[in-house]
Formats: sequence, C-alpha cells, structure tokens
Amino acid sequence: MTHTVVRAHKAARVTGPPKKPGRLPRAAVHHPWWFALPAIVVFAGFFLVPNLLNFYYPFTNWSSYHPDIAFTGLDNFRTIADDGSLLRAIRTTLLYALLAAFFQNGFGLVLALLLEDDTRFNRFFRAVFFLPVLISALATGYVFQALLDQDGAVNSVLGTDFPWLGSTSWTLVVVTLIHGWKWMGLSMLIYLAGLKGIPGDMLEAARMDGAGPWRTFWSVRWPMLAPAVTFNVTTALIGSMNTFDIVQATTGGGPAASTEVFNIYMFRVFGQGLYAQASAMSLVLFLVVVAVAIPLVVGLRRREQLL
Repeated sequence: MTHTVVRAHKAARVTGPPKKPGRLPRAAVHHPWWFALPAIVVFAGFFLVPNLLNFYYPFTNWSSYHPDIAFTGLDNFRTIADDGSLLRAIRTTLLYALLAAFFQNGFGLVLALLLEDDTRFNRFFRAVFFLPVLISALATGYVFQALLDQDGAVNSVLGTDFPWLGSTSWTLVVVTLIHGWKWMGLSMLIYLAGLKGIPGDMLEAARMDGAGPWRTFWSVRWPMLAPAVTFNVTTALIGSMNTFDIVQATTGGGPAASTEVFNIYMFRVFGQGLYAQASAMSLVLFLVVVAVAIPLVVGLRRREQLL
C-alpha cells in the first residue's frame, strides 16, 4: 500500500498539476515570430511600401519620358489644378458616390424589409439577390454595357432606340444604378442583421399601442437600424468614391467625360506616362476620401447616440 502511494506521488510530481480543460500547452501557443515573416514580407512588398511611396512620388518628376527621378515640390499639384479637369473629376466622383450610396442602400433596405421573415422562399431570394456581390464588377459592367447599348437587348425588347449610355445628362445616373444593383445584396444582409436584432417585445408594444406598419417602422425599426445605416452608408460612399471597374466597362468615362470619375481620370493620365501626376491625383483622392469619411462617420455615430 505504501509503495502504491509513493508511486502515485512521484507520477503526480512528474506530470504536474492537471491541465484545465480547453487550455493549450504553452509551447503550442508561443511560436517564434519569424513564422509570420512570409506574410509580413508580402504585406510590406505589395501594400505598405507602395502606399508609403505614394506620399513621395507626387512631389517628383517621375514619368516615362526620362529615366531619372528628381524632386519638384508642388509642381504636379499646380499642373493638375491648372488643367481644369481635376475639379470636374472631383465633382463627378462626389455625385457618383452620393447617387450610388443612395441606390445601394435604398435597394438593400427595401429587400431586407421584404425578405425579413425566415421562410424558405425568402431564404432562396436572399441568396439570389446576394449573387451580384460575388460577380466581378468588371464583368457586371460589360454585361450591362451590352444590354444597354443602342443595339442591345433592352432596346430590342422595348422596341426603342434609346441611348442609355450615350447621354451627358442621365448616363451617370444609369451607371450609379448599375453600381447600386451590384452591391445591394451586401447592404441587404447588413439591414437584415439589424432587423433581426430588434427585440420582439418592442414591436409587440408598438402594435398594442395601435401603431401601423409605417409608424412602427419609422418610430421603432428605423432608430434601431442606426448602426446598420452607419456601416452601410459609410462603406457605400467610400467604396463608390474609389470606383473604377463598372465605369470603365460601361462608358470608359464618356460620353464627353460626363462619367469620368477620379480613378478613370487617374488611369488616363497614368496611361500617358505621367506617373508622378497620376500619383499626385491618387494623393488628392485619398485626402478627399478622408475629408468626407471622417465627418460622415462622426455625424452618423452622433446620430446613433441621439436615437
């Protein structure tokens, strides 16, 4: 009996105290830092370094017309400002972003309200309306360009000869509608999550007080959707300000530069070999996005607190 107790005591001393369930050994948690080195190298080479250089090249004369790169100060910014098309590109980009964010959030909210009930029918159509998010934006643009061409399927079905993508007045609206259609599924999911998070007793109390569907939505659901609105509006605006694919595939910035958003303008200048000017434009776009995003997020967050 004594020998058994001694052996048990030695075994317990060797193995140590019993491990807590769900805890990994220390060696399994603490790995050498260089395990992350490949990911760090890729991140630095393809993201960090190019972004840092983008704060240097706008102040140089980098172009395809001479091999050396020299510091030139603010000359590139003066050149693109005197060109006259910079302000037009900024104005077009802001208008595009506002319209695209409006359509994307409007379509997404309506779909979320229509497909809110958790039925088999609604689950199927949630997946259907989310499919455009998974499609390439460039492919989406080319498909709509073919459909909306004057000799395309839309005019053939309607029996018209309407220039959907050939007007300086409404083509920008048409392209933003395509953008809204492309991304409405993402907004729909965020609004659905917000609607599912509303306590049922609040809705029941509103019904007992005699509130109709519209009154319930405006007084109960809409205030409770404030975090979802903040996320969707912010991401939609910032994403549409950086748009390129859909506009390039549908109009290429035309007609008469009426849809030439900032990235299209930058792409055109870069294609001319004026790399430093294109870098200066990207820096201007970055500053515009920051100038829009910070007040927008602050304002929407304050709205959440007030509601």
